[in-house]
Amino acid sequence: MSAHARIPGPLSRAGITTAVTAATLAGTVLIPSAAPEAEAATPASKALKVAASKKGAPYSYGAAGPNRFDCSGLTQYSYKKAGKKLPRTAAAQYNRSKKVSAKSRKKGDLVFFHSGGSVYHVGIYAGEGRIWHSPKPGKTVRKERIWTKSVRYGRVR
Repeated sequence: MSAHARIPGPLSRAGITTAVTAATLAGTVLIPSAAPEAEAATPASKALKVAASKKGAPYSYGAAGPNRFDCSGLTQYSYKKAGKKLPRTAAAQYNRSKKVSAKSRKKGDLVFFHSGGSVYHVGIYAGEGRIWHSPKPGKTVRKERIWTKSVRYGRVR
């Protein structure tokens, strides 16, 4: 059969091209890898992107951005940019968030570090056991592995 052979039956070359194009376009809607695109629109994922965009910003006690942050200032600023309002301190953010288990945590959830009953630090969960946070004086906003099991997770509503 030559490259110019006539296709028998009711489908013309244009008809096949249209059918293949339609099937291809329909298939892209159903591909599971398209799901992260929908995720990108959530306030949690927006806040995570904002926090990541502040990589290298210096820690400053009491600062809530846009160029310097303390831990809760970074989380408050990031969520504000994502359209959500958070209180100013880590403890107040913990009290306002919906508690979730470590198994249920998702990217963008808040990670609260505690000692006894007191919350002393907060960051934004980045996946794979890591957080974006503003650690302490002399350091900058960074992504780091969670270094302790004394954490609780909260979801911003």
